[in-house]
Amino acid sequence: MKQILFAACVAATLCACTPTIRVEVAPINIYAKLDADVRVRLDKEVQSAIAKNPDLF
Repeated sequence: MKQILFAACVAATLCACTPTIRVEVAPINIYAKLDADVRVRLDKEVQSAIAKNPDLF
């Protein structure tokens, strides 16, 4: 009888202790700023577009 009671207590204990894993992921913020090199390339592209189409603006 003691063995059955012990087995029941062990079974109840094992069922009550289930592991829980929680993972929280924070959002990633990316801040980009234009570099001077990007501005120069855009200026050159605009100048070439205006040179090809003088009536554009």
